[in-house]
Amino acid sequence: MKILILTAATGGGHIRASRAIEAYLSEHMPGSQTRVVDALKCVNTIFDKTICDGYHFLATKQPKVFGKLYETTNRETPLSRFVPLVNNIVARKLLPTVQEFNPDIILTTHPFVNEMVSQLKEKEKIHQPLICILTDYSPHRTWVAKQVDAYVVASEDMVPQLVEMGAPREKIHPFGIPVFSQFFSQANKDELLREFGLDTGVHTVLFMAGSFGVNNILQIYRDVTALPDDFQLIVITGRNQKLFDALEKEVKNSPKKTKLIFFTNEVEKYMKVSDLIVTKPGGLTVSEALACNLPLAVFDAIPGQEEENADFLLSHDMAVHMKKGDDCAKAIQLLLRDEERLDRMRRSCEKFDKSQSIPHLMALMENLTQGEKE
Repeated sequence: MKILILTAATGGGHIRASRAIEAYLSEHMPGSQTRVVDALKCVNTIFDKTICDGYHFLATKQPKVFGKLYETTNRETPLSRFVPLVNNIVARKLLPTVQEFNPDIILTTHPFVNEMVSQLKEKEKIHQPLICILTDYSPHRTWVAKQVDAYVVASEDMVPQLVEMGAPREKIHPFGIPVFSQFFSQANKDELLREFGLDTGVHTVLFMAGSFGVNNILQIYRDVTALPDDFQLIVITGRNQKLFDALEKEVKNSPKKTKLIFFTNEVEKYMKVSDLIVTKPGGLTVSEALACNLPLAVFDAIPGQEEENADFLLSHDMAVHMKKGDDCAKAIQLLLRDEERLDRMRRSCEKFDKSQSIPHLMALMENLTQGEKE
């Protein structure tokens, strides 16, 4: 089987989900060919830069404006009709990519790209089955398109929401957001802690700090490390060099043992040794933490999908939500002191088991391609 996964780089989650599927298929579907393509780059470099840079600017510099746009396009408004119109204009430029690879099935992990493929199918330019994989915990109207053959969503909660937006119930599959299989594997926590030079028998708090503002995270770090409680920290800055350099100075004089990491391809190991993760509630980070049965303290959520992700976690007792102006250190302290609550949140994460997301997706692909052959 030839599988084309079309994605886009507006945030890391769309591409990360695509790569997780690609990695699993290469191991468990011998003889298959999987190609991951950044579709917006194929369509037009200026269009890609406008969408990606615009998303990043609004999400980080103008979050209220981003939230308003998110809300407006999630209703029947002139603006919500404008998005499919633009996608329709540029969709034809995606056609050579599809024709050149000639896949048996197409998967999309970005709403704009999903709309483009749907438009090409509607015009009968392509005929392959289309699976749309949503990468957040609440749907948005832009994900729904006429020629989608199946929707894969994060949870059962999203099914009635998508139906209300016009997606046929029989096409919606709550398999979960695809993540790399290593997040579901078991690990020896004490062995890993010793490997990392950390202590066993004390709470470990993981900060995924790369997407926070430098000054913001520095103040939170100082407040948290000033707490009298006995715990240690892991801070991952990603490729944020400015943040890493600033934190490196802080860590040297910190009263709390801290492991500072610039970038790692082994995030799952750090999640598995931790008792709590402090992070922005992006769809993939949330999914990876849940796969590791790791309770979350979500902070600085972007209005729109991140706030809705946070609401989902709260409703299922898997997180606490620290909003702007909240005392972050105090919230972490109260949670670490309440072992019963922390354990209850851990069990809620464990109960939310989406470890079979990609195997279920494989079966769905086989069913759809078989139906196409018949």
